[in-house]
Amino acid sequence: MSGPHHKPKVSEREARQVAEAARQQAWHKPSFAKELFLGRFRLDLIHPHPLPGAEDTERGEEFLAKLRDFCETKIDGALIEREARIPDAVIDGLKELGALGMKIDTRYGGLGLTQVYYNKALALVSSVSPAVGALLSAHQSIGVPQPLKIFGTQEQKDTFLPRLARTDISAFLLTEPDVGSDPARLATTAVPDGDGYVLDGVKLWTTNGVVADLLVVMARVPKSEGHRGGITAFVVEAASDGVTVENRNAFMGLRGLENGVTRFHRVRVPAANRIGPEGAGLKIALTTLNTGRLSLPAMCAGAGKLCLKIAREWSAVREQWGKPVALHEAVGAKISFIAATTFALEAVLDLSSQMADEDRHDIRIEAALAKLYGSEMAWLMADELVQIRGGRGYETAESLAARGERPVPAEQLLRDLRINRIFEGSTEIMHLLIAREAVDAHLAVAGDIIDPDKSLGDKAKAGAHATAFYARWLPKLVAGRGQLPTSYTDFHPKGHPDLATHLRYVERTSRKLARSTFYAMSRWQGRMETKQGFLGRIVDIGAELFAMSAACVRAELLRSQGDNGRAAYELADAFCRQARLRVEELFGRLWSNTDDEDRRLVKGVLAGRYTWLEEGVLDPSGEGPWIADATPGPSEKENVHRPIR
Repeated sequence: MSGPHHKPKVSEREARQVAEAARQQAWHKPSFAKELFLGRFRLDLIHPHPLPGAEDTERGEEFLAKLRDFCETKIDGALIEREARIPDAVIDGLKELGALGMKIDTRYGGLGLTQVYYNKALALVSSVSPAVGALLSAHQSIGVPQPLKIFGTQEQKDTFLPRLARTDISAFLLTEPDVGSDPARLATTAVPDGDGYVLDGVKLWTTNGVVADLLVVMARVPKSEGHRGGITAFVVEAASDGVTVENRNAFMGLRGLENGVTRFHRVRVPAANRIGPEGAGLKIALTTLNTGRLSLPAMCAGAGKLCLKIAREWSAVREQWGKPVALHEAVGAKISFIAATTFALEAVLDLSSQMADEDRHDIRIEAALAKLYGSEMAWLMADELVQIRGGRGYETAESLAARGERPVPAEQLLRDLRINRIFEGSTEIMHLLIAREAVDAHLAVAGDIIDPDKSLGDKAKAGAHATAFYARWLPKLVAGRGQLPTSYTDFHPKGHPDLATHLRYVERTSRKLARSTFYAMSRWQGRMETKQGFLGRIVDIGAELFAMSAACVRAELLRSQGDNGRAAYELADAFCRQARLRVEELFGRLWSNTDDEDRRLVKGVLAGRYTWLEEGVLDPSGEGPWIADATPGPSEKENVHRPIR
């Protein structure tokens, strides 16, 4: 068995190669966001806005009505927050309602909801209790149902999906105490043994792991005769001998989250429970997350709606200096930001989700942008809400109620939303992931030029290929429809704000973004991947442009349906104006920043050059290792696994 000193030793280059091998390499379907990063504003890919079918809508609305009644009558969010646990009766009720099977096909006993309506359901539930939303999301978005839906055999679907649709809760186990976003160092092993495998290892932050019945576990299969080996996905029964939930973790938010540490000691798993071939585990995980990530922006959009409602009601009744605080410009600007951004988040979410449902587009970048943008903006909105509420925003709902005021959980909202910037790919990792996809076309034609392993002959061929590609591509970045004042005029109907001007801006700016990316690749070449500050800003610009596009398209959809069209145009116009200011700031920081100085300063910090600055305080942290020992072996702790039956 491998102890903590025998974990896979992986170089930076090897880690990148593992991640690259797990990527979906080809682009078989069009992608609006991919084209946007290449300087091609393909409005035709998202406008007219795609719509769900009548049957899907009817089924979705019918379930939402039942779910709303359940949330209003059966879920006590304050109780879950106070006791840090979702009552078993609530989970049993969700099972009876069919909420565990929202995304599972009806042939297996599920509800067969579309991504659009699944998102609406998560937003609704999470507004009452984000912990319940997280439980349902982790179960269906990244737990056993999603990878089985895409990669499972018919036998596996027949065996597990009926259980998952009605009774069994699932969890996704990838992270380890010393392995986060770098899966090349995965230490959990699955050693072939007869007609199955034997699992050994420790998994950390297993959302739903404390109460789960079925687990998706990522483990490394050693290469041997008849086994190609590599990181592999398995369905594991949580009640198997040798599976121990050693701890139920506690966090600053999501206090009802059933998240734990799970140890596997000589756990036998039949070969029939392996998902896909050996070595396909990371590809399965990444593909699962392509649409699975859409659950987080769903909950973020729902949080935005809640922030807006509370801000509107509070700011109308709270008076300062003779008028409602909403009419003071400093507060009004915050309310405007919350309203406009909530509209944009829902626009991004619904557009990405409907495209996922139709399966006509490759939405890997769109879903990643939705997760990145949604989690960052929802956090800012909740922070502004706390500021608008002042001292009451910092006070707990329970304390407010105790002294006779409305129990508004603003501080809880902030705490609960904070994890979304880390969950399912941190903001920093999302920047790198999206940047890699955004520059894919460049690497496809010029990658060999900067690859140190390629021969001079290969580099020469790549150079000729790249020259031909850029000779065709670069001239197209000089001019476009965004420079014509008559472009996109259908987005400026009479009596409505002018959204056409914003779409022209998006078209011009997408070309500017592509030119900036090309210039950076020319300047830094192989060092481009180390310029994480630059790449993050490139991605953030793309996210703003995507959100602007989605907001305009959604406003036009609502206008064409006669559904709050004028108001939607006003929200989209305000959002685009705000977004344009952020974009211009990001462009300025592409070339004028402190990235080099920051790198130098960090080296000084790590070298202990500034430890004198830390004097004068006491560290209350206590003793203990920074990273817990995850040496494989039998558990020495009580099993806190708590299946709900």
